[in-house]
Amino acid sequence: MNALLSVSDKTGIVELAQGLHAMGIRLLSTGGTAKLLQEAGLPVTEVSEVTQSPEMLDGRVKTLHPKVHGGLLARRDLPVHMAALKEHGIDTIDLLVVNLYPFEETVAKVGCTLADAIENIDIGGPAMVRSAAKNWKDVGVLTHVDQYPAVLAELQEHGKLSDTLRFALATAAFNRIAQYDGAISNYLSSVQLDADKLSEDYVPAMAVFPAQANMFTVKAQDLRYGENSHQQAAWYCDLNPAVGSLATSVQLQGKELSYNNIADADAAWECVKSFEDTACVIVKHANPCGVAVGASALQAYSKALQTDPTSAFGGIIAFNRPVDKATAEAVSSQFVEVVMATAFSAEALDIFKAKVNVRLLQIALPEEYAHVRNEIETRRVGSGLLMQTADNHILQLADLKIVTTLQPTPEQLQDLMFAWKVAQYVKSNAIVFCKDGMTMGVGAGQMSRLDSARIASIKAQHANLSLNGTAVASDAFFPFRDGLDVVVDAGATCVIQPGGSMRDQEVIDAANERGVAMVFTGVRHFRH
Repeated sequence: MNALLSVSDKTGIVELAQGLHAMGIRLLSTGGTAKLLQEAGLPVTEVSEVTQSPEMLDGRVKTLHPKVHGGLLARRDLPVHMAALKEHGIDTIDLLVVNLYPFEETVAKVGCTLADAIENIDIGGPAMVRSAAKNWKDVGVLTHVDQYPAVLAELQEHGKLSDTLRFALATAAFNRIAQYDGAISNYLSSVQLDADKLSEDYVPAMAVFPAQANMFTVKAQDLRYGENSHQQAAWYCDLNPAVGSLATSVQLQGKELSYNNIADADAAWECVKSFEDTACVIVKHANPCGVAVGASALQAYSKALQTDPTSAFGGIIAFNRPVDKATAEAVSSQFVEVVMATAFSAEALDIFKAKVNVRLLQIALPEEYAHVRNEIETRRVGSGLLMQTADNHILQLADLKIVTTLQPTPEQLQDLMFAWKVAQYVKSNAIVFCKDGMTMGVGAGQMSRLDSARIASIKAQHANLSLNGTAVASDAFFPFRDGLDVVVDAGATCVIQPGGSMRDQEVIDAANERGVAMVFTGVRHFRH
């Protein structure tokens, strides 16, 4: 049996080669990989000896040869193929170990030159991988260090690889080639070439959206069904999910997540991540129905629940802090679908064990990743895809423009900033009443901003919450003064909104007339 090893990432390659050599497998290799194995005391035949052709063009050409690809592609069950190998003195290659030049890592570096990017486009590696993967019935192809242990174990136990493992390796190989070519396509399709500046140190400007977008995800799990029971569904995650994202969650207990669970959990988690203070977010049907900050997770939860206890029934609850015993006791007394937190104490886990269907998700959230968001958002439409930069704007106090005669107090400014943060995660049209670090009424997803304001006040009435002295956030400007009048009639004393309407002055005059403070952000937060 012959094995060809040619890797860019040399992690674990010596140990793999030692295991192969111990089983009497002949080792072929190239360049730096061959040198490393020789230094480890392993007998290695360089590919140039097999091909009788030296590596050339700074290593650009070394494996592109019939004695390599013939050995990979020949079908052992076809006499004509085997006769051709014999006629031309070509040995079969039964195991290929290749990982590719680090193109993705290279272009991810700040200041990557076009020359560096181009030089890290692998040619021979993908060609060999494709040959071996196509001939999967006869050749095992390894493209990742994680595959080494399983291959060694099966060879040691059976002396050969099973069809099942070889097919899985081939599938992984073609997936890797697709990812690699997709990354190259994305990069080159984003380059805004200035031919007058071409040089070895030329760093091209990059378009935000490539001319061709190639997106790669892996299936995390099949789901029981989609939004409705007659729909099929699955959950796919990015190949390299961001730290602190939902895709990195670990389910500690409970039933399998459903399509709606995941969608709502993401809405809750992204919202709760945005707070620096201890916070709790309760989501129902993709909208926050209760948000609060507190001195503890328990206090934040208690305040969030007060906003709309009716809607919170069967909701998704997220904490940006660990859940302790007291918080678990309070949460477990209600019917909930999912509880998410950075951690759960041993006592909290014991309490939730009695609620076997409650899904517990733990997500590590290091402080430096608390505000990490997707950079690009996508949305499927008929035979197409909408793409946009994500709404990651973070409002600062210095950004506010006070437009009314009455100035907001420091306490009101704090409430306004809190309300604005919540409004970013509420479906448009969004109206959010807040006070003392908690939502008091949330109006979401209405065609009319007036109706959103009315619904928010109705929600507060049902929860027996007074809106007197509240701060109100509107995710977009008030087109007329009537929306402002509704929230002021409900009890609001200060308002935060983007501004930008043709009738801004009319709304400002109304605020002055009604004796409320109003600030403009200059940014809106539509969420459809």
